[in-house]
Amino acid sequence: MDQIIIHVDMDAFFASVEIRDNPALRGKPLIIGSLPGERGVVATCSYEARRFGVRSAMNIKEAYRRCPQGVYMHPNMEKYKAVSHRLHEIWNTYASAAETVALDEAYLDVTEKAGNLEGARSIARTIKQRTMAEVGLTCSVGVAYSKTAAKTASEEKKPDGYFEIPTPKDFVDLIIDRDVRSLYTVGEMTAKKLRAAGIRTVRDIRERQDTVVRLLGKQGRWITKLAFGIDERRVTPYRPQDAKSIGREVTFQEDVSSRRLLKDVLVLLAMCVERRARQYGLYGNGVTLKLTYFDMKSITRSRLTSACDCAVTIYREAVRLLDGVENRPVRLIGVSIYNLSGEERRQLTMEDYFSDARPRREAELRELLDALRDRYRLDFAGHSEEIYRTDTLHKTVEYMRRHG
Repeated sequence: MDQIIIHVDMDAFFASVEIRDNPALRGKPLIIGSLPGERGVVATCSYEARRFGVRSAMNIKEAYRRCPQGVYMHPNMEKYKAVSHRLHEIWNTYASAAETVALDEAYLDVTEKAGNLEGARSIARTIKQRTMAEVGLTCSVGVAYSKTAAKTASEEKKPDGYFEIPTPKDFVDLIIDRDVRSLYTVGEMTAKKLRAAGIRTVRDIRERQDTVVRLLGKQGRWITKLAFGIDERRVTPYRPQDAKSIGREVTFQEDVSSRRLLKDVLVLLAMCVERRARQYGLYGNGVTLKLTYFDMKSITRSRLTSACDCAVTIYREAVRLLDGVENRPVRLIGVSIYNLSGEERRQLTMEDYFSDARPRREAELRELLDALRDRYRLDFAGHSEEIYRTDTLHKTVEYMRRHG
């Protein structure tokens, strides 16, 4: 094998963490995400809930229709992030390169450390054992010659599974008569296009390559390669600076028409974006505002800036963008920065040449927070760190909506 890749994927991660911490939830259809009656979607759910047809990203109202007897919980992202950090520490021990895909998922290049397939089996067993012994959770592990095959392998025997796909032939033999959705990057919309052309299985893709490429262009060429088991991608460690943008958004439980409230929420979102950017030593050269209106129409507006590295600057630019769009009831609002760069490449602006620039921005942020305190009776003194927590942010925004 030219390379040996392990794909590790936790089993129903958020739900499994909650069940671990509260054994009374074991065996129950547990659904993590929004609560019934709220707007939002399912983040993940236990395997018991999946038997009722509940799936990740499903509208919470549909999930409740299918499983009214389920146990519904908001996610505790801070807890999940802490667990994830420990998981990746364990997994990365065995890899010469590790690519974090999500909190609960990673590709590991074990070519050098394993040496051969038997060595990879040993590493996979150790990963599963340590994940259970040290974190108290099960994971599914796939060992294969490529990233696509490793991910396919990890999904083959879920939950708490193990599977190997040593060669391209093994991969093709496994999936050739499966639905086109079994191939990496084939989502529902792509599958619809293929099915409309009579292409329903991986075998169909192999036999009608020209049609697939004509329909899908560059993606079609990629899909046809996968249908023959060809995937030469290497495991590439994730670097925050490789991200295209850093953002934060919130969905209101009821539509918001007040521009004053929307601008107040932008203060908190800008603070969250600044916090995350500074954690990674990044700044942006542009700001994007995202809105979803009451009728589900979504728009984005972007504005190039310079040295967009603090909450006040992000807020100012987002407000300018908001002032330029149609005033209609809003369901979701978000803000992000893009054109990311490391701080060492930061281009100085005229404002930077004045020694009081930072104190002035800090004073302006205090004024904005003081205004929120006066309008909504919110006290950020001594509690400013909590606003960065996902659950606290959403609760605060809802409180503002109800009392604004």
